[in-house]
Amino acid sequence: MTIDGDDLLNSILASLDRIQYISPEEIPGIDLYMDQVTTFMYRRLRSTSRYPDEDKILTKTMINNYAKNDLLPPPVKKKYSREHVLLLIFIYYYKGILSISDIQTLLKPVTEQYFHKGTDFNLEDVYREAFSMEEKEMEALKADVTEKFRTAQETFQDAPEEERDFLRKFAFVCTLSFDVYIKKMIIEKIIDDLREDEKKEAKRKSHGGRAEKPEPQE
Repeated sequence: MTIDGDDLLNSILASLDRIQYISPEEIPGIDLYMDQVTTFMYRRLRSTSRYPDEDKILTKTMINNYAKNDLLPPPVKKKYSREHVLLLIFIYYYKGILSISDIQTLLKPVTEQYFHKGTDFNLEDVYREAFSMEEKEMEALKADVTEKFRTAQETFQDAPEEERDFLRKFAFVCTLSFDVYIKKMIIEKIIDDLREDEKKEAKRKSHGGRAEKPEPQE
């Protein structure tokens, strides 16, 4: 592995370390106006952006669109609660890989069951549990990325020397892309199953709570 290769890998691992979990304690305990929400999200998630000085982490238009698409419950007197912010954090991470429709399917049951319900198990508990898994996954992810990088560095041994650096980076991107592609397929499969479950439940309710009779077999 060349010095340039080491530098690239170290830079990638350092960027993963910048992905910080926003704990519920960091979210203000008072309801926020939209400008305050966008400012909070920018300050806490800016370091994860590709172009921190240019990218918009969250805008008023985005929040309004999320509300229009039933991803986010409406504010109360133009103010957003801590639970609104928790949902916006989920949406921020999902929107890079999932469609609006898929995010709806995934978050709708969470919102219906846990948003402002005042129960012993609430949206904050869901958030803590979900992100605690991601924290544990980070070390495994860094090890996986390192292994894929080292494997890519061993490819294209017979290529012209002046072309190897590009080709090895290309190989690294290919193996990472395949990993993302497969995981995205799995996520979409799970969401499709959730959507089917939702349809079955709606049909059950339309029949007065009775289960549908199975189709007669020939």
